[in-house]
Amino acid sequence: MIKITAETVQSLARKHFALVQQTRHHLHAHPELSFEEVNTSAYIASVLKQHGIPFQQGIVDTGIVALVHGKNPDKKTVALRGDLDALPIEEKSTAAYASQNKGAMHACGHDVHASCLLGAAIVLHELRNEFEGTVKFIFQPGEEKLPGGASLMIKAGVLENPAPASIYAQHVFPSLPAGKVGFRSGMYMASTDELYVKVKGKGGHAAMPADYINPILVTARILSELDRMFMRDKTFNSTVPTVLAFGRIEGYGATNVIPDEVNVQGTFRTFDETWRAEAHRHLVSNAERIAAEMNATCVFDVQHGYPFLVNDETVTAAARTAAENYLGKENVVTLDMRMTAEDFAFFSQHLPACFYRLGTASPDGRFTAGVHTNVFDIDEAALETGTGLLAWIALQGLSE
Repeated sequence: MIKITAETVQSLARKHFALVQQTRHHLHAHPELSFEEVNTSAYIASVLKQHGIPFQQGIVDTGIVALVHGKNPDKKTVALRGDLDALPIEEKSTAAYASQNKGAMHACGHDVHASCLLGAAIVLHELRNEFEGTVKFIFQPGEEKLPGGASLMIKAGVLENPAPASIYAQHVFPSLPAGKVGFRSGMYMASTDELYVKVKGKGGHAAMPADYINPILVTARILSELDRMFMRDKTFNSTVPTVLAFGRIEGYGATNVIPDEVNVQGTFRTFDETWRAEAHRHLVSNAERIAAEMNATCVFDVQHGYPFLVNDETVTAAARTAAENYLGKENVVTLDMRMTAEDFAFFSQHLPACFYRLGTASPDGRFTAGVHTNVFDIDEAALETGTGLLAWIALQGLSE
């Protein structure tokens, strides 16, 4: 039976706050894109080594797995996960720790996730003689890029030797003030697929419409019709929440030049696997039909992405109770389902999982810019909350 108190963990989170903050500043200033986190991995490994925490490096090239063994380490294992990669965004910030790597930014808070996970490892390593079991710390690359570092680490055996009974992760949430967290049991986040569409027509001089087939007009009709079918009229499905959106179009013509082809990129998200597969067929067949009606061709490539994320009800309820005991019930909220996606979903498909949100806004209204924006930042009081709560949840998971 674990006798460690919340006050003990809170005290250690405060003790190690400066190190966690320093780690976050370093990672934020030196972001690396998905599956390129070489220096990020090396920095985390150096801190683990400094604190005498055993780890294995080089999993999926830049991933790390660290272990903190308590007494009777084989009794039970729980896992905590944090991601490492940044986004291809040019940061717009005056912070001293702003990105020094042009075209890369920790705009989704993975620097926070990794720093808090490292802090939790240090806290639990300090408490290792006071609890039973083992905590596995997964520092994961490539969350932002298919096929997702989680899927690759699972294939590499990260959920074995020792096999965790449950897994937990947190994610920054600028909609909540620092010091608060949010949970949701059951279905929480959508599946996500990447869409790559190539529409081929016949280029030519814009002044001679009889001589060309304008792929821009064909593309416009395809996108408009698919939006009507999936988002407005819900022609094929009216019950399962769904998002179809296109965010990039490349035509490469000119004012008087009609290009031969147009390339489009988009995303499809939903919460039901049967509907997901059916929707893929509707997307492809209707895009091809519309193009053919306009004497063009369309190649519609659906790249199957992350599954939907399900929070195990028992594990999540226990984690929420742990959070209420650690932070107070008034600082724990219930989350709505989200159409955003996370490759932590792969873990949730393999073992009981809980993915919760860490508030990062300031009480005075600062730090509310959304993730994936070039001005995203956090109230760093969240680092202390995130470090301590991860450690506390792991301890409660071992005691169940």
